[in-house]
Amino acid sequence: MKIARDQEVDFDEFSRACDLVEKYFDDSIDNVALHAPVSRRQLVDVLARAQLSGRQLAIDGLTEKGEVVYQSNSETLLWLDGGFWTDMRGRHHLEPDEGRAAREVHRRLIEAIDGDVSYYNRERDPFVLIEQFDPYE
Repeated sequence: MKIARDQEVDFDEFSRACDLVEKYFDDSIDNVALHAPVSRRQLVDVLARAQLSGRQLAIDGLTEKGEVVYQSNSETLLWLDGGFWTDMRGRHHLEPDEGRAAREVHRRLIEAIDGDVSYYNRERDPFVLIEQFDPYE
């Protein structure tokens, strides 16, 4: 399955990524989809695509392109410099609303962990790289 112009994954891998982001982001997906002009299913799809691309970018040194807010064996939360979500929109042929909604899901989680993010600005992009997630741990 082609998820981006330069990236293909097996359907099973994409399906696992959808399940992973649904479990990990949980209510945030519903809360953002409720107020965004995208469906919940669209948002899960976009989050899964970003996750798969983020994994590839992690191999290329993603954590060196921004500030790590929190890191564990399960996840890495980052404020990235540059246009991460703009690149995701172009790479995955996303509508602007889809990219904004996915960005908002990531921002909300980082804000919950990092506390007051009044220093947050449009120049930095929030991104959560999920390494593994067991909702029963």
